[in-house]
This record gives sequence, C-alpha cells and structure tokens, in this order.
Amino acid sequence: MDIDLPDVIAEVSEAFARYENALTTNDTAVLGELFRNDPRTIRYGMGENLYGYDEIQAFRGARSPVGLMRRIERTVITAYGRDTAVASTLFYRDNAPGKVGRQMQTWVRFPEGWRIVAASVSLIDEPQASK
Repeated sequence: MDIDLPDVIAEVSEAFARYENALTTNDTAVLGELFRNDPRTIRYGMGENLYGYDEIQAFRGARSPVGLMRRIERTVITAYGRDTAVASTLFYRDNAPGKVGRQMQTWVRFPEGWRIVAASVSLIDEPQASK
C-alpha cells in the first residue's frame, strides 16, 4: 500500500481546508456535503454522540453560529492508498483559554468526492509542555 501519495494528500488537504472554512463560517450546506450521507457516518462531539448523517445534520442545524472561530495547529493528514485518509488537528478558541481541542476525521474517496465517514472532537486542559 502506498502511504502519503502527494496527489492524495493535496486533495484531502483541500477538502480539509474547505471543511475548516465551512466550520468557522457556519456554512451548514458545505458541512453537510462533506460528511458522508449514510446512517453509518459517526461524529463524536464535545457533548454529543451522533450516529448517522441525519443526527449530524440536526446537530449542525441547531448549533449556535457564535464563537466558532478558532486557530488550528499541528494538522497531520495521512493518506492510506488512494481512497482513505485521516486528518488530525489541534485547535484553540479565544473563548476557551487554557484548553486545547483535538479533532480527528476519517476521509474516504467516493464517486462524489472526499467525504468524512467518522469524526471525533474533544477538549482538554492544555498540557503544561504546550504552554
């Protein structure tokens, strides 16, 4: 298996950047497009466990658009073959001082493009070594 093929990394990086922009601007249409429309798609959030595209969309529709801006660091995208990748990043929000968010997404290439099939988001106290 080829790992980190440059063209695949570029494609997933572009999709990830599109997701990040949609997230911080509350573009629910693009967020909905980038998650796989499938009952097996899962998103574990800060305070919710969402099973299936419909639950994820309902969460997005009800979420407040306030305070979504964030700064990301240490983004790592690893591609496994031509059709699967994992994106991991740390994020920081001004409204959560002393905290660091962690986000991981599994992306799969489908005929309609790259889609997130699993995601997890968590928030922890910033480790002392990072400060």
